[in-house]
Amino acid sequence: MAKETAELADYAASCRYEDIPPDVVERAKQCITDTIAAVIFGYDLPWSRMVVAFAAKNGAGGNSRILGPGAPRVLLTSGLAVAQERGIGGRALITAIVAGAEVMIRIGRATKHSNESRGFHAPGTTGPFGAAIACGRLMGFDSERMRNALGIAGSLACGLLEFARAGTGAMVKRLHLGRAAESGVLAANLAGAGFTGPASVLEGEFGFLRVFCGSEFDPHELTDGLGDSYASRSIMLKRFPCHITAHTSVQAILDLRTEHGYAAADVASIHIAGNDKMARVNNIPSPADIMMAQYSIPFCVALAHVRDPRDPRSFDESALREPQIRSLAERVAISIAKERPTPLAALVTVKLKDGRVLTRCVADFKGTPTQPLDRGELREKFLLLTRHCSGEHMNNMFDRLQNLEGESNLDWIGACPQ
Repeated sequence: MAKETAELADYAASCRYEDIPPDVVERAKQCITDTIAAVIFGYDLPWSRMVVAFAAKNGAGGNSRILGPGAPRVLLTSGLAVAQERGIGGRALITAIVAGAEVMIRIGRATKHSNESRGFHAPGTTGPFGAAIACGRLMGFDSERMRNALGIAGSLACGLLEFARAGTGAMVKRLHLGRAAESGVLAANLAGAGFTGPASVLEGEFGFLRVFCGSEFDPHELTDGLGDSYASRSIMLKRFPCHITAHTSVQAILDLRTEHGYAAADVASIHIAGNDKMARVNNIPSPADIMMAQYSIPFCVALAHVRDPRDPRSFDESALREPQIRSLAERVAISIAKERPTPLAALVTVKLKDGRVLTRCVADFKGTPTQPLDRGELREKFLLLTRHCSGEHMNNMFDRLQNLEGESNLDWIGACPQ
């Protein structure tokens, strides 16, 4: 009888900071740093304000903080909340993030993307498991309680992709990650109180894989290399504030514009050859709101001709209404490439009005495992996202985050001082 859920729980309960390779520790710290910056930037956005107001009205209070004037987003926001509430330090948080990532990524791999092809949004469905593991680690769970946390998390998995098809209501995309973090905290707290969940929640006859994926899944991926090869090494940090499928295409445009010096007004049409998801899900030439615009490859590619695509402030409501961006987005065509050097590779062809045809193939971008951000580049992104705060305060926070394993408590992680 398969016992993959139990194996994952045993690993998560027993893994130690001392056993995590230095490069994986560094990757975890990069993820924590990047996520904190993104959360601080996003605090003032309309949808964030709605959620913060709800939390302030209905929350009971405590020692954890909202990272605004007062967070891998599912793992950090849940893990940091528990760490701050319990006065736990940086070394334990790093271990929890790695344990959660190892479990969550393997669950995602086991789905073989079939859960998304069936209409589920993967971060909302796999996220509760990773968040439950991270919280369970910080709460000192043994294997039994960790199994129960996973079992409970399975019944909290949710998130539909209809926002990508309806063209409206994309605020809910943000909610999926937040709800996954919340679900992980809930699952861990219930497990800690003795609440039980099915010990075969992943591999069982009516478990997560069969229910969410039908017949298209691979349970072997759940435990393949567990404890030896680190799935955390595959984590990507976004270079641009848009969907990950747009990154190679946007990078190709930046490379072509740097090399050839053409302007948006010079473009006749753009063709992108990429993967199935690029053509089927992210091919949205006329997005209805800015959240769908960030999900739209044509819009992101068009914006890269007019604004700085690295700055999230470029993706505002004025960009959505800018005629030059909208017009160019409607001249972007996407097809499925027969061959790609990497899953996210994009072959971009730009036809100019003077007859020139410019082509660029980008397989990876800065932030991928093959092209990681160095510390200077990570600092640049961190300060770009938090530039509305005191530069000195944010520089100091960045430096402390790079030595997080030496911090005995995490109360200093917040946002702009008031």
